[in-house]
Amino acid sequence: MVQTEWVRDELAKAHPGLEISIEAMATQGDKILDVALAKIGDKGLFTKELEAQMLVDRADIAVHSLKDLPTNLPEGLMLGCVTEREDPADALVMHAKNKDLTLATLPEGAVVGTSSLRRLAQLRHHYPHLTFKDVRGNVITRLEKLDSGQFDCLILAAAGLGRLGLGDRIHELIDPSISLHAVGQGALGIECRDGDAAVLEQIKVLEHRPTALRCLAERAFLRTLEGGCQVPIGVNSRFEGDELVLTGMVASLDGKQLIRDELRAPQDQAEDLGNRLAELLRSQGAGEILAKIFAEARPEA
Repeated sequence: MVQTEWVRDELAKAHPGLEISIEAMATQGDKILDVALAKIGDKGLFTKELEAQMLVDRADIAVHSLKDLPTNLPEGLMLGCVTEREDPADALVMHAKNKDLTLATLPEGAVVGTSSLRRLAQLRHHYPHLTFKDVRGNVITRLEKLDSGQFDCLILAAAGLGRLGLGDRIHELIDPSISLHAVGQGALGIECRDGDAAVLEQIKVLEHRPTALRCLAERAFLRTLEGGCQVPIGVNSRFEGDELVLTGMVASLDGKQLIRDELRAPQDQAEDLGNRLAELLRSQGAGEILAKIFAEARPEA
């Protein structure tokens, strides 16, 4: 809702007199809080209900955390624009009793809370002595669980904490060498009806071209690997001069297998860059890792 209100306010500033209303809805991912995200489903977990409203003309746009938006959208809908990205890093939020520790110095058996398979796999790879426990609920609920002593620390998106005014809870930002972030993390994606010229004209003021290029490469990487937001796939993207540099990672759930590589290309080849990096990792064994994960996740007949 904080993200949606920000979009509303920015559109109101850019288009004085434009009538804007917010329709609050709970998605499947919001409603089911007693089951790990990876066991509920994946594609569209936080978006389907919102998309249905646009398809029946009850809403003109939907505001998403881009990391939650599937790379293949329903027919009739499109990604209208991508907003300027906030810090996409993962953040460590520590229980007060551990304030003098870091992620690297947590003792054996310390309990780390995360609902992300991507974070889980990477942290298991680097810190196999830690204990990992699923945590659900909104950010405030998760912090309450941490503060009550259920966890020694949490791993959350730095951008989400910042948007909620909770940046002071960040104990440390996790270096990309340890944890690559989710595709699109830190950016907002504004979804709308495909070809709705009036709406596209109105929301283009929110478009941030550098972020859009980075996320185009990241989403192409994810799409080519046929992954989703609940698969251990991570990325990092950055500009170096006129080039876009993309790092990608695929890991097994236990963290014992982790394939990571990097490619660069001119900025205008962002989508091709993502496709090529995905194929590179696939040639190194990423396909086999993902096939095993998909097979284990598939419900029994």
